[in-house]
Amino acid sequence: MGRKKVVIIGSAYPLRGGLSNFNERLARAFIAEGFDTTIFTFSLQYPALLFPGKTQLSTDPKPDDLNIKVAINSINPFNWLIYGNRIKKLKPDIVIIKFWIPFMGPCLGTLARIIRSNGKSKVITIIDNIIPHEKRLLDKTLAGYFARSVDGFITMSRSVLQQVDLFNNKSPKLFSPHPIYDNFGDKVPKSEACKLLNIDPKYDYILFFGFIRDYKGLDLLLEAMAFSGFKNRNIKLLVAGEFYTDPKPYFEIISKHDLAEKVILKTEFIPDSKVSLYFSAADLVVQPYKNATQSGVTQIAYHFEVPMVITNVGGLSEFIPHGKVGYIVEPNAVSVAQGILEYFDKDDRSSFIENIQLEKGKYSWKYFIKNILKLYELAQP
Repeated sequence: MGRKKVVIIGSAYPLRGGLSNFNERLARAFIAEGFDTTIFTFSLQYPALLFPGKTQLSTDPKPDDLNIKVAINSINPFNWLIYGNRIKKLKPDIVIIKFWIPFMGPCLGTLARIIRSNGKSKVITIIDNIIPHEKRLLDKTLAGYFARSVDGFITMSRSVLQQVDLFNNKSPKLFSPHPIYDNFGDKVPKSEACKLLNIDPKYDYILFFGFIRDYKGLDLLLEAMAFSGFKNRNIKLLVAGEFYTDPKPYFEIISKHDLAEKVILKTEFIPDSKVSLYFSAADLVVQPYKNATQSGVTQIAYHFEVPMVITNVGGLSEFIPHGKVGYIVEPNAVSVAQGILEYFDKDDRSSFIENIQLEKGKYSWKYFIKNILKLYELAQP
């Protein structure tokens, strides 16, 4: 009997960003466990009209250790029929679909229905969000169409696990926390990272990392930086990520509070090869989100062993023991400022690093694969 076949459907190279990082790392985890693994990624993920960034394509080299097929057009039903039937004929044991936005419901839901009709393949979805952060017309209809097409659900926060029942309360579901992002290399000395980023190593750096969307609360963090407690302190905010929203309100806050000397803006897409530099330069990662489920930024911070301040929204607080690896604060500027200052006022910050080293062991890819296989056994095709 040959190796079990796994097909992953979702973003991957040449597409860039966190979704691609996740699916490629997941593929490597399956390969390490002995599975014959193929990724079917998008030939067109978003129409240009709906994409808020500058480009959807990576500038990094192609990964030569993965079998990636550029195939699926998210808006072409004829394409769904072609590739649904091709994957159906491959008869993979497990098909993994990463779901993150209702817009993808028709495409991914149709693919899942076609593939499952072979009577062999079980379709497991890994759900980032089933109720999106930024709501649009028809969200529930599109998400429901997808949710009814699969054999089982893995969610990476308990809050999303509960939401799944609103769309499908029959198929089995499991919570399995987002694994550590360990694919960005090793931490380097802060002085070296700062030199390569052309920033002064004498400062303590707060890092806001990732695509800038309104729900991520960068405005709250900027307002927090204006508090009197930050005056005459050696603390700067490093913002690293591309604007996926109108930047004007953020620049207005910086101007209103005269924060130009306190804030360093690296507002372009951060390639994988430079992620380690930002986290190595950072003394504290702050996620001031106004709503959220889970965040890949948390798991990058765990990998690089950087303490965190996160807001008490969605499932974020599930992963941060308060006062041990960071602080959980309320989603307002006052609370965010207090959490940051409380961390920097501590005499002994090394205990946070020690706690992170203990805590991060919970988030292995091997454990994540184990839960997918457990769900595979529970699922009824």
